[in-house]
Amino acid sequence: MLSLKPRESPTFSLDPAKMREIFEHAKPLGHYEDQAGLNLGFGFLYYGLVRSLRPRHIVVIGSGYGFSVVCLALALKDNGSGSLSFVDPSYSLLKHGPLRTVGGTSQWDEPEKVRAHFARFGVEDQVTHYKETSAEFFAAYERRRLPDIDLAFIDGSHAFADVRHDFLAVLDYTRRNSYVLMHDTNIYVRELVGHAGVKRWLNLIERERSAFEIVDFPFSSGVALIRIMCEAGWRTDGE
Repeated sequence: MLSLKPRESPTFSLDPAKMREIFEHAKPLGHYEDQAGLNLGFGFLYYGLVRSLRPRHIVVIGSGYGFSVVCLALALKDNGSGSLSFVDPSYSLLKHGPLRTVGGTSQWDEPEKVRAHFARFGVEDQVTHYKETSAEFFAAYERRRLPDIDLAFIDGSHAFADVRHDFLAVLDYTRRNSYVLMHDTNIYVRELVGHAGVKRWLNLIERERSAFEIVDFPFSSGVALIRIMCEAGWRTDGE
C-alpha cells in the first residue's frame, strides 16, 4: 500500500505585518499602492496571478527595490513550488546616468546583501538574482538550462528598443498560455518625449489579436497583462 506524504498546512503570506515590511523595505513605486491603507495595489494582482496560475518559472527583468519580485516570490512560496529568476545589473541613476536607468538605486551589487534582502521576506530560496543585463541573461539561458517561462515581469530599461528586446527574448522561452506583465504602461509624459516606449510597444502588439490578449490597467504608472497565444519565436512583420 502506498504511503502518502501528509500535506503541509496551507500558508498565506500577506498578513499585515508582512505588508508593512514590504512597504518599508521593498518600496513599491508606481504600482497603485496605498501605504496608509496597507493596500499593495498591483502587488495583489502579482501575488494572485501566481497563486492561481501556479507557474514553475518566473522571470523578472528590473526592479528598484524588489517589490514585484517579493510579491511574486511570496506566492511561489505559498504555492509550495516554483522558482524566480531576477535579472538586474544594479545600475544607479547617480552612477550610470539617465541613459542607463531611471530610478535605479544599485540595490543589487553584493550577493550577500541581495540574499539578506530577500531573506527578510522569507523568499531567499525562491529567488535567484542575475547581476547582468537582460541581453546577457538571455544569451546564457540555454547554457544554464533554465526552464521555460510561465510568467514574466518586464520592468527594465524603458527605451523602445530595450522593451522590444526584452519582450521578444522572453517570448523565445514561453509557450501558448504563458503570461507577461509589463510595468509603466501609463507614463505618458516620458512616452511623449521619447524617453520611454512601453506603451508604444504595447500598441504595436495589440494589433496582433491572434497572437496576444492584452488587458492594460491605466492606474498609477500602469501595468499590462498579456496572454501569449502564439508559439515561441513570434516576430513583428518584416523581421
